[in-house]
Amino acid sequence: MEQPADPRARRLFGGSARALGDLAVSPFRADRDRIVGSPFFARLNGVTQVISPGGSGLLVHNRLTHSLKVAQVARAIAERLTADPAHRDLLEKLGGCDPDVVEAAALAHDLGHPPFGHLGERVLDRLARQRLGLPDGFEGNAQSYRIVTSTEIRGAATTGLDLTAAVRAAMLKYPWTRLDHPDPHPRHLDPAPRGAAAPPEDPESGSAKFGAYRTEVDDLRQAREPFAGRIPDWQQTPEASIMDTADDIAYAIHDVEDFYRVGVLQQGAVAAELMAWQRECGHFRAITSPALAAAGRRPGAAIERLRRQLHRKDAWIADDEAFAAAVEHVREELVEGLLALPFDGSIEAEQYVARFSARWSTRFVEAITVTPEPDVRSGHVLLARPQWHEVQVLKFVHHRFVLARPDLALHQRGQARLLGTLVEALWEWLLDPEEESRLPRRLHDLVELAEAELHPRTPDRIGRARGRAIVDFVAQLTDGQAVAMLDALSGRSGALWTDAFVL
Repeated sequence: MEQPADPRARRLFGGSARALGDLAVSPFRADRDRIVGSPFFARLNGVTQVISPGGSGLLVHNRLTHSLKVAQVARAIAERLTADPAHRDLLEKLGGCDPDVVEAAALAHDLGHPPFGHLGERVLDRLARQRLGLPDGFEGNAQSYRIVTSTEIRGAATTGLDLTAAVRAAMLKYPWTRLDHPDPHPRHLDPAPRGAAAPPEDPESGSAKFGAYRTEVDDLRQAREPFAGRIPDWQQTPEASIMDTADDIAYAIHDVEDFYRVGVLQQGAVAAELMAWQRECGHFRAITSPALAAAGRRPGAAIERLRRQLHRKDAWIADDEAFAAAVEHVREELVEGLLALPFDGSIEAEQYVARFSARWSTRFVEAITVTPEPDVRSGHVLLARPQWHEVQVLKFVHHRFVLARPDLALHQRGQARLLGTLVEALWEWLLDPEEESRLPRRLHDLVELAEAELHPRTPDRIGRARGRAIVDFVAQLTDGQAVAMLDALSGRSGALWTDAFVL
């Protein structure tokens, strides 16, 4: 079969479009099927989105259902934009936009997410850099890219999922490595692209967010090659921009749904914060930053801090009138709407949640536009100004009234300790010469893969290979597998723990 005409469909390993019977299958649709058929995708059903389904006792989103909804929103955006001749022509000049590419990238974007949500990501990064000596550390987006390009072993060769260049490029929310690609590195831009700046507490560590480890940088270059001359090296492709925007939309809407379902979001607390700011916005805007910081938990102070943060980080789009209108719209829809009646599990309540979600999703999808020259902190595909502010306010509600809760912090500190203990136990196992023949087969394979990727003159090559293998191994566990494996390694489990995927 001939190679696809679209250069973005060229695979790294020489594959091509396949056929099902007499029906030719688009290489991009085949990519989507490969992703959905991967064990890494199925694993996401057991990975926390924000709160553990087991701990909530109710149906809440996990990484799998989140990915499915991101894909749904992303495809809706792509289909809407490509149906509009003005948007379609601009997208073609920027490198193209295919709904199948966008959907596949959205389905794959969280494949590398470790156990226990974003907490697991932060803990593994700290352990990888400080305990295991890996300069690249750990990053969920880079781990997803590593999975589809390197760590999924198919047959005799390690080829990843053999995805097309377009889908791999569309997965790259942050198309740079942590420290050195492209050159000059985008963290040195002023302002830096979103995610490219180094963490303030560790300015020498490189970008806070990045799309690929050094071991996958050649693949990143190959995936981005068809877009050379159309967009800067550090800029998302249009399809990646759509996927990223869809992720933001799904996060803003569906996490609010979850916290309403489990009774965490209370009308009184949210109303007090939003309405206090609306009543006293003039006063809040006039006070100094130290006085605002000293206001602590005074209703209205937190959302004023958000307003100032948006101006500080995103002056290109931040607007006080749009912010005030967003606060009012969220108050009407959330405080006077969704939160007005506690969730009781009834059919009526479920329908109410579904209508809330559909209304917001439609509002956001219809507000998407394409710009030929985006700000450095934006992509080519973005929300209109009013809806951009609404997403920020919805995400604020999530951060303020869920992530800041002491009970969630208590739960997460335990999960962080669990991951640290598990990494340490696996490291000791790898170093035990008497246990080499009894290592989990997947861990043994990952060590060999990591060692083969490193240059022979790499300092402490064996140690770094073992460290990367441990990170890859732990990142592929579900929440339940991580807990069960530590129980077994700690001698707390009374049963043999066997899981063919892991061992």
